[in-house]
Amino acid sequence: MSRKTTIYDIARELNITAATVSRALNNNPRISESTRKRVLETAAAMNYEPNKLALALKHGKSYNVGVVVPNIDRNFFAAIIRGIEDELYPHGYQVIICQTHEEETREAEIIGTLLNAQIDGILMSISTGTADAAHFQAILNKNVPLVLFDRNLSLEGVSSVTIDDFAGGYDATSHLIKQGCRRIAHLTVDPSLDIYHNRMEGYKQALRDNRIEINEAYIITSVNSTEGGQDAVNQLMALPEPPDAIHASSDYIALGAIQRLHQLGIKIPDEFCVIGFSNEPFTRFMELSMSSVDQSPVEMGRTAARVFLDQLENNTQEAAKVVLPAKLCLRKSSVRKSD
Repeated sequence: MSRKTTIYDIARELNITAATVSRALNNNPRISESTRKRVLETAAAMNYEPNKLALALKHGKSYNVGVVVPNIDRNFFAAIIRGIEDELYPHGYQVIICQTHEEETREAEIIGTLLNAQIDGILMSISTGTADAAHFQAILNKNVPLVLFDRNLSLEGVSSVTIDDFAGGYDATSHLIKQGCRRIAHLTVDPSLDIYHNRMEGYKQALRDNRIEINEAYIITSVNSTEGGQDAVNQLMALPEPPDAIHASSDYIALGAIQRLHQLGIKIPDEFCVIGFSNEPFTRFMELSMSSVDQSPVEMGRTAARVFLDQLENNTQEAAKVVLPAKLCLRKSSVRKSD
């Protein structure tokens, strides 16, 4: 492998000092135009590439931003990353994408690696397994902007961009009630996380407002997968009085629930209604299209990026708390009649 050209190589080629080369490359006014031109032409001829890390150390800015997500293979997170890139690229920033696979230890290691790389900011959605906030404090201690999106932690001085999960849970449950459903189950993932807690609270409030008793047996914590949805249906249908509808806090859980209900010969939506959460692309293209709550992931990504840019521009640690509206997307899996 050929050795990279350095400023010392350019200096030897031109018989000048390395300091003069460095000043010329950085447009220092002390360097004459003729010398600057000679240095730039020689640097191009010798395929010189500046050391970006060295420049970051010198200028205090790397123009790299870390984006940390639980899993990149979920369309929701991929769409958020697209929104972040769309907003940051015109400002000269490159995005370094990392995934935690829902592991707190890996999350902490990733943050350490990004901080050591002189990152300009970190935009992230926390792992479901995260219980210790110490690695987030390490970000704040270095005065690196941190913006949380989707999954949030209540940390002082940390900005966040979320959707109105309470309203999404409330509206989804209210829709099921309007379809004539009265025994509505709720399938959650991790109630200790704000997003799932708030969706559950929206579900419960909709039941209260419609004078429907909350049945704790209808509330099941599930793995965020189709298998999780199938297992939850097995539990629910074994109850003395099974539910007649499911509000799932994830489209993948809702998909698994629909698959299992089909296997049991239960007609959707005539006998049983299902609505998910996230509005993944597959919900529209299923033979029985699935109702869901849209989270506007591209706009969430764009907004998180704008919050980061605003913090840099204003040089402030003041936290911004942005809540985007949740939108119901009604399809065949839950619609018996017009609302």
